[in-house]
Amino acid sequence: MSRFEKVLAGLTFRTATPSFEVGDEVPAFVTGQSESGLLVRVGDTVLELPDADPALLDAKVTIKIESFDEGQHRGTARVVDVLQDGE
Repeated sequence: MSRFEKVLAGLTFRTATPSFEVGDEVPAFVTGQSESGLLVRVGDTVLELPDADPALLDAKVTIKIESFDEGQHRGTARVVDVLQDGE
């Protein structure tokens, strides 16, 4: 293994479109609203919170992934905990 390979060993890059597994719990900010509910954006990935309280807009929450389409980078989730109220 060359020195360059040793330096890069274990190095990973973040992606603009992270993927999630059903059941994952993730802290995130509620960033917007749509006709179907609130939205969480993680990079270019969009997660809908269809049953969430509209007062959570701009709040930091823990969400649990309920469905995720890796090809579309979209999914649904539910709020598990409110970590910080929106301002």
